[in-house]
Amino acid sequence: MATGHTITTTQGNAHVVVTLGGTKLAESDRPVLLDETGLPTRYYLPAADVRTDLLQPTDTHTTCPFKGEASYWSAAVGGEVHEDLVWSYPDPIPQAAEIAGLLCFYPDRVELTVDGEPR
Repeated sequence: MATGHTITTTQGNAHVVVTLGGTKLAESDRPVLLDETGLPTRYYLPAADVRTDLLQPTDTHTTCPFKGEASYWSAAVGGEVHEDLVWSYPDPIPQAAEIAGLLCFYPDRVELTVDGEPR
């Protein structure tokens, strides 16, 4: 890892709701919070708490040296496709094992509320 760069995961119990254009995409009381140097807290949610029926896998994959290889999904909402809106690390590196298979939304592209407060 880069000097001074860290990631920390914590099992949370906050109530997280993700909406897009008035459509609820996810609601969970079991987020895993990932804090990474230089980035805001990310809320990784179990697939069972996400409207996966609205998601379509894409061919996009990225690699993070601190988490591993990510896969992406687009969301079809209101007749519009929002490309690569969601990502997951199906098989992260050991330091990020707690987020394996969980889904995370780009917070600047959705409406994200945590315990009723907008993020």
